[in-house]
Amino acid sequence: MAGDTMVAVVLAAFEFLTRDVMPDEVSSFWFWAVGLGLLAPLVVRRRYPVQAAYLILAAGFVQLVTHGPLGEEQAGRTRLADLALALALYTLVAYVGRKQAALYAVWLTIGTVAWVFPRVAVTEAVLLFSVIAIVFALHWALGEFAGARRAYHVEVERRLDLLETERDQQARIAVAEERARIARELHDVVAHAVSVIVVQADGAAYAVRSQPELAEKALETISGTGREALTELRRLLGVLRSENSETERVPQPGTRSLSELADRVRATGVPVRLDLSGELDSLPAGIGLGIYRIVQEALTNTIKHAGVGAKVKVSVLRVGDHVELDVVDRGPGRAVVPGLTSGGGNGLIGMRERASVFGGSLNAGPLPEGGGWQVRAVLPVAERLG
Repeated sequence: MAGDTMVAVVLAAFEFLTRDVMPDEVSSFWFWAVGLGLLAPLVVRRRYPVQAAYLILAAGFVQLVTHGPLGEEQAGRTRLADLALALALYTLVAYVGRKQAALYAVWLTIGTVAWVFPRVAVTEAVLLFSVIAIVFALHWALGEFAGARRAYHVEVERRLDLLETERDQQARIAVAEERARIARELHDVVAHAVSVIVVQADGAAYAVRSQPELAEKALETISGTGREALTELRRLLGVLRSENSETERVPQPGTRSLSELADRVRATGVPVRLDLSGELDSLPAGIGLGIYRIVQEALTNTIKHAGVGAKVKVSVLRVGDHVELDVVDRGPGRAVVPGLTSGGGNGLIGMRERASVFGGSLNAGPLPEGGGWQVRAVLPVAERLG
């Protein structure tokens, strides 16, 4: 509004300095009243573009009636306040639209013809009309340019708002995915640790009187498994507690940790055969962790459900650009751990989700010949882009 006021003030100043264009037969009152009517609406032309434009147009028609045809000595001159008509046309094009501006241009054409042609010869009238038309056309073109830039900035702001909204949504999705990952980690850690602890505790209870050395070994296994589970739980819960808090950093388990995992399962009384082949040490950390968790969950299910006399074979083989993982147990297929139930199948769902995260596949089911269970996963080694 300050800029529009400045434009009106400048035109008013030039109007005062060039007041010699006032025809002799026009009273000072009408001359300055029309000037005020032409210039005053410029102050609010961008806030109320249509209303301001038609107030200026009305002042122009009042000028047409009160001033009458100019004499030949004024034919080549016009008052600067009349530029308000062109500025109003520019404002309509830039801030309202072509339809309103075209209607306004029709009224300007009618007024210009009525102002020019009755007063001078046809040749001079055509020349003067052409000059005025060029001025109006120039203001129309400037309005188109300003309107395009204004629309461009509005579109840029809209896109920035959309990008900001999309960024916030992606952040929320990333947080949800991270929490889902942590939930799977918690499930794997707790399920495996509790299964081992319960099996060892039951064994220690039976052997505490007859074979105290076996009971002592079982208690050591319980202690080690519990400490490891607490360490991982502390790390995972620390991430959930605050993303800025300093939490204890421990190495993520990977394929190198499978031997320790197999040893813990053997300590529960389930024989485990572990075969590792190929360049597994060079696997990306994420894939190594995924393999470890799938094997951990499969062995946990073996402890819980395979029954007495079960044997497990774990095979991890890297072939070219993918890793083949097989966990096969052979047992009667019933749980032998008191107090543990089969649950809702979340472990199997979690294993499939882990495989799908890396673009791999996982199949699980009973062996064709019966009396056992197999988990088979194939994970691509190449890291996905995007």
